[in-house]
Amino acid sequence: MSIPHRIAKAGVLAALASSLLLGGTSAFAAPSAAPSAAPSGAALKSVGHVCYSALPSQAHDTLDLIDEGGPYPYPKDGTVFSNREGVLPKQRSGYYHEFTVITPGSPDRGARRIITGAQPQEDYYTADHYRSFARVDFGC
Repeated sequence: MSIPHRIAKAGVLAALASSLLLGGTSAFAAPSAAPSAAPSGAALKSVGHVCYSALPSQAHDTLDLIDEGGPYPYPKDGTVFSNREGVLPKQRSGYYHEFTVITPGSPDRGARRIITGAQPQEDYYTADHYRSFARVDFGC
């Protein structure tokens, strides 16, 4: 399985550390402005943002595992996410990968996921199994 490289520069770690020290704000905010490669239309309107500090602790654990390259708790972790729902910005096949965010008490993988894009810190969180996404903001 091929996992995209996550941390390209040391500055990313410094930014993450400072965001953890400074704390965050609200959990989910209204959809933010589109990245330059994003398509227009309804799919774009479905992507909001979430502060890293507002994510559940299990999402932090998942992001740490991704940065470390595993090992992952489920065999499907790290597989290509096809974006069949069309909610995330349209990209080539293989651009996105999915990872489970463990849900305490769930007998299976649950509905929570982190979807990574090919760019550093291009991470999306969903708590409702791909119906909605929030891009993780590492600066808050």
